[in-house]
Amino acid sequence: MKHRCVFVIVLLAASVAFAQQPAATPGPGDAPAAKEDVQRLFEVMQIHQQMHQVMDAMMKQQSTMIHETLKRRYPQTSAEKIAQADRLIADTMKNIPMDALLDDMIPIYQRHFSKTDIDAMSTFYSSATGQKMMHEMPALTSESMQASYARMQTQMDAMMKRAEQIVKEDQQKPKAAPETPPSQQKN
Repeated sequence: MKHRCVFVIVLLAASVAFAQQPAATPGPGDAPAAKEDVQRLFEVMQIHQQMHQVMDAMMKQQSTMIHETLKRRYPQTSAEKIAQADRLIADTMKNIPMDALLDDMIPIYQRHFSKTDIDAMSTFYSSATGQKMMHEMPALTSESMQASYARMQTQMDAMMKRAEQIVKEDQQKPKAAPETPPSQQKN
């Protein structure tokens, strides 16, 4: 679950930057974006704050999905066990190294965008429309997650059912007797 959360956070953060730009690789004549250019874009986009807000929204949705799944699949689950699941989600989200994730994203932006691209995005996100987009992004993300909740829950149920089937099949397999090493075999 932790890896899926990290992937979704990175994907959402990156989608903010790509929302207004074509996904073209810089051409041979384009100057490459410097690390500082990308960091400036991240500052203008308030990407650190945006990622925290996305994480909070994800944590709420994950908690709701886990509560419902546990109650449906394991009705005997106690409130304390559900609270433990909530703490696990909170601890997982709290321990995600946000600054390191952003540092990991810089070379990706540098591969896909030239200095001209980064400067244009910085100009856009500094504009009133860009700032409005950044302001509305948490609500857009939250509403999008709510809209996709039923579909995600269906997928999660199918995944859990399949995982349980795999475990059940594995438990039903006869255990093979360990082989006797040749040195211990009787002649």
